[in-house]
Amino acid sequence: MSGIGRQNFYSKSALIYLDHNATTPVLPEVAEAMMPWLTTNWGNPSSIHAPGRAARRAIEEARSKVATLVGAYPEQVLFTSGATEANNSAIHSVLIHDPTKRHIVTSVVEHSAILAYCDFVKRHHGVEITCLPVDAAGMISNDDLKAAIRPDTALVSLMWANNETGVIWPVAEFSKICGDAGVPFHTDAVQAIGKVPIHFGKFGASFLSVSGHKIGSPKGIGALILSEPASFEPLIVGGKQEKGMRGGTESVPLIVALGAAAEIVSTRDAGCWNPIKKLRDEFESLLIQRIQRAEINGGETERLPNTSNIYLPGLDGDAMVTFLDQKSICVSSGSACLESAITPSHVIFAMASSHQRASESIRISVGLNTTKDEFGKLTDAIDKFSLINS
Repeated sequence: MSGIGRQNFYSKSALIYLDHNATTPVLPEVAEAMMPWLTTNWGNPSSIHAPGRAARRAIEEARSKVATLVGAYPEQVLFTSGATEANNSAIHSVLIHDPTKRHIVTSVVEHSAILAYCDFVKRHHGVEITCLPVDAAGMISNDDLKAAIRPDTALVSLMWANNETGVIWPVAEFSKICGDAGVPFHTDAVQAIGKVPIHFGKFGASFLSVSGHKIGSPKGIGALILSEPASFEPLIVGGKQEKGMRGGTESVPLIVALGAAAEIVSTRDAGCWNPIKKLRDEFESLLIQRIQRAEINGGETERLPNTSNIYLPGLDGDAMVTFLDQKSICVSSGSACLESAITPSHVIFAMASSHQRASESIRISVGLNTTKDEFGKLTDAIDKFSLINS
């Protein structure tokens, strides 16, 4: 692998990394694919000379790979700096496209990339925001969604799978409800990509957000998939890059990396996550046997196969994360984008209406290479923390 060996690619061999919903390790093949574009291939993709044309070809090849991953056409793929920009761009575009529509529907458990931008347009532009509630299982009611849509609704934005609990929503049903009402539908599919089948062209959404660092590429790259690129209003205005939909010179190395990651993910076997789901379910059963008061947040619904959010009554979630970190085990107590804020998980609070439950839960999110032995060490460590603090 030209100097990037799989064995020594990860620096801490003793580390048990169980926080893949926060970010995934860069795949060695992805690092290798992007390396020439960091060193010898430095052309500006907007230049018409040979190095520029080579860079342009690399971008378009990556665009095709991302399109294949999500079941879209290449011309529907807009490269962004990540999912935050993609999410912001979807909201911005619909509000600019039709200034008479001043209402957005979303949910109380969305990622901060949605909730914060909704709050921004509410405070600065007078846009009304309806945040749909969830039940104890983390699910939204279709009836609530139907009731929330108004004649002036510009967009409905609901995530495909929750980043904290792994709860999967029926976005095809949501999309149909929105389509019947004539309202654009956006889904943040960051956690779903590579774990559940996605075919953008079949379920009728207007926008879909992708993040590279959740599927093995570096941070700083993502994409927004558009059903109608011609009507898109750009968030970032500048040159004619991305066919005028996003100004600024494209980051060729990162785009190539996202394309490489998308190609790897799209060629995986459809059942590749089944063994991980089995290990996850066995881990949850064993932990509940050992700590009988433990509960799984969202455990009664369909979830991502790699995600487990556990409520451990009487045990502080942040303290447990710190304890596990001292044992070289990486988990989280919520979204990585909010970890620096000492507040309970807004997702768990929305499900349980309990600050205690929100602050006494931790998230485990694993990868395809996570082993039974690692799950066992995690179980033992949580059990030890429980004994120390009970």
